[in-house]
Amino acid sequence: MILIIDFGSQYNQLIARRVRESKVYCQIAPPSMDIEAIKELKPDGIILSGGPSSIYEKNSPKADSEIFNLGIPVLGICYGMQFMIDTLGGKVKRADKREYGFALLNVDKSKWLFDGIEGPTQTWMSHGDSIDTLPPGFSRTAFTDNTEVAACQNRKKNLYGLQFHPEVEHTKKGKAVLNNFIFTICGCKKAWTMKSFASKTIWEIAEQVEGKKVILGLSGGVDSSVTALLIHKAIGKKLTCIFVDNGLLRKDEGKQLKERLTGSLDINIKFVNATKRFLEPLKGVTDPEKKRKVIGKVFMDVFEEEAAKIKDAEFLAQGTLYPDVIESESAFGGPSAIIKSHHNVGGLPKDMKLKLVEPLRYLFKDEVRLLGKEIGLPADLVWRQPFPGPGLAIRIIGEITAKRLKILREVDAVFIDEIKKNGYYKKLWQSFAVLLPLKSVGIMGDSRTYENIAALRAVTSKDAMTADWARLPHKLLAQVSNRIINEVDGVNRVVYDISSKPPGTIEWE
Repeated sequence: MILIIDFGSQYNQLIARRVRESKVYCQIAPPSMDIEAIKELKPDGIILSGGPSSIYEKNSPKADSEIFNLGIPVLGICYGMQFMIDTLGGKVKRADKREYGFALLNVDKSKWLFDGIEGPTQTWMSHGDSIDTLPPGFSRTAFTDNTEVAACQNRKKNLYGLQFHPEVEHTKKGKAVLNNFIFTICGCKKAWTMKSFASKTIWEIAEQVEGKKVILGLSGGVDSSVTALLIHKAIGKKLTCIFVDNGLLRKDEGKQLKERLTGSLDINIKFVNATKRFLEPLKGVTDPEKKRKVIGKVFMDVFEEEAAKIKDAEFLAQGTLYPDVIESESAFGGPSAIIKSHHNVGGLPKDMKLKLVEPLRYLFKDEVRLLGKEIGLPADLVWRQPFPGPGLAIRIIGEITAKRLKILREVDAVFIDEIKKNGYYKKLWQSFAVLLPLKSVGIMGDSRTYENIAALRAVTSKDAMTADWARLPHKLLAQVSNRIINEVDGVNRVVYDISSKPPGTIEWE
């Protein structure tokens, strides 16, 4: 197990991914983590991440210096290296020349971190400070034309530092460097697999719940579906899932979910049709934030009413993922830039009596899909693209009506059908349709029409933090457009969104 101390690096999740790709478990923690808590985790190695601060700034983040005396190998990356050097008696100064981007690394000592690596090799730098003086016991192990100390080590204390970022793809031998630390120096074994995680997690859920009843709000997305199946395998019918049909779902979504989870997997699901309760308060609402608030409030009211009918329930399960936890911890005082707080991490009622079960809390989205595949979740649920909580409400620009919902459902169904037929569904992060608050003139059967405009959106992404519009073949787009205009009453024009994130967002609202 590797512990990653997050000093605010934009790459901290990438470090974790690289470690897990090597089949070694890791966790990310803030620098404020208590030294006793670190000891309890018993990590085989500690990685100190980079960060946007300068070590000599007044409020720069710092971890407990005792981590250097635990006898556990420590690797400092960028700011993490500078924190190590400064803490142990060296000196860090503002660099005479900042170094951002590609840099050729020359290796002094090809053992340990650089075992099997010969320079010069391409690395990725991102720093405005540099090491001026090394602490006692440290020696330089690599340099660049601009950075005299690009890497260093204290072999006696098993401490290592890198000024460059080994976790990014731009550093050609970065994975080899990290693997040298993980396996050669820390002595880790390749034991992190979805099979081992699944069996361990199912056992842990059973231990935590102790035969008590568990409630889960099921959305039909991969996160909640995997959570449901894991808990079902642990406690069977003691789990009750509540699926709320808010009237804002895609075509046949509730029906398909019922077939997949209740039919083939025998999971206990309570389906609640609350369409009228959602659509009534949404009448006349056009502002996207107001839509979200209305939907969120009604959902909680409906969910709480249904949950109250389940007697003696003691646990609430959630499909919380690791990025949610990391981002929310930052929002609640961690060193990373505040991204957003998540309702399923920091938005639960303080007086909530139910205890939480969050089996996916330390997984990334791609790992959840692998887990779902491992435990037998149907493929269409494993690879289901993300769908927003407010559903089609934020894909209908303007007022939501039953008629507009029907039009968008049909348009979206045609688009997804063609995306799947042509083998693009798994290649895309998201693909969906948007109904615009505009109408345009058209001609159908020699008659003038004045109907709605539908926009198509398809993006590629790894984590939804950034996204690029998908270059779908013109032939495919033509086929989609032709089908929509011919098959969906109320649409006579189709447009394709070619904006990326940033500056745009994936969803339109």
